[in-house]
Amino acid sequence: MLGVSGGIAAYKSAELVRQLCAAGAVVRVVMTRAATEFVGARTFQALSGEPVWCGWSDDRSGMDHIDLARWADRILVAPASADTLARLAQGRADDLLAAVCLATEAPLLLAPAMNQAMWRHPATQENVQRLAGRGVQLCGPDAGEQACGDVGPGRMREPEALVEALAESFASGLLAGVKLVITAGPTREAVDPVRFLGNRSSGKMGYAIAAAARAAGARVELVSGPVALEVPAGVACEQVESAQAMLDAVLARINDCDIFIATAAVADYRPAAPAQQKIKKQAEALSLQLEPTTDILATVAALAPRPLCIGFAAETEQLEQNARRKRMHKGADMIAANRVGDGQGFETDDNELLLVWEGGERLLPRTTKARLAVQLLEQVANLYARRLSSDNETSQPYAKHSA
Repeated sequence: MLGVSGGIAAYKSAELVRQLCAAGAVVRVVMTRAATEFVGARTFQALSGEPVWCGWSDDRSGMDHIDLARWADRILVAPASADTLARLAQGRADDLLAAVCLATEAPLLLAPAMNQAMWRHPATQENVQRLAGRGVQLCGPDAGEQACGDVGPGRMREPEALVEALAESFASGLLAGVKLVITAGPTREAVDPVRFLGNRSSGKMGYAIAAAARAAGARVELVSGPVALEVPAGVACEQVESAQAMLDAVLARINDCDIFIATAAVADYRPAAPAQQKIKKQAEALSLQLEPTTDILATVAALAPRPLCIGFAAETEQLEQNARRKRMHKGADMIAANRVGDGQGFETDDNELLLVWEGGERLLPRTTKARLAVQLLEQVANLYARRLSSDNETSQPYAKHSA
């Protein structure tokens, strides 16, 4: 959750929301009344795609402050004015933002923004020390030229640095030093220079996994089909189109890979002989001869040595049976299966996953893809740790690679 208090630096918060959403976060904004005098609520609603709360009058149920406090994984107040720091230090709950901060058990981060003299004032410094003593993380302020013309400490930290601070607050070290190769998005198989065979994958799940893996300390290399998403910070990415290009890009990166996660919706078939010129519309029916593409997951799983292999299965029926069959057929260590169709799976911001592996399964209930990614990686890390333990006992070639 992002809290926005009154101050000229509130204009930076709009860019902050954009960058957080691009990184796969779900952002809900709570504004103080003073903040709305600098930036309108509709700006944040348009950028986040979520409702915006501007005060007690927006507490629809009378319990929204509790729901928001429980919903948030992190709360960042940016900008945090001198008045906001004072109210939080005193434990007041006289506006919606302060009440949410008081009611939450989520980590609280503050990005102070104020005049340099206000920042240096003993009262402000006392409030800062009191908040830090309670475990609140202070992000900034930075020093420099201020809107009032003064120069000194008090500038709100830039959005890029705040996104990085949030990412670091999530960093569990669960995959520290581990290299992941992740595929994401659809592939396009050319019919002619204009047309192609494709699918409805948005790439959101794969990009969310890439962001979560980077936050968990992994080195992440993403091989992506055509999507309209920004690459998560700290992730290396190669853009491809066809199934063959995706296979080539994966094999070029797999030698020192520890974990391979095949999230991409790769075409199973491609036109056997794509036309060299645009096919003109004809009165009679047109037939296309298709040939199978090379299965990327099965190819990687057949390597010796090979990384831990995680695949995805998009199914319209018999979810568990098809997932287990796919895991055995492709030689994967785990399959994450989800239902598609009727508004589920593709082109959505939330989903649910059924994870199946040898001797176990786990249902991840419907939630945002960003949260699913974190939950999925927890299970992947467990499987990887077991693999390492087994390798140490049997001296098999699955040793963990250094960063």
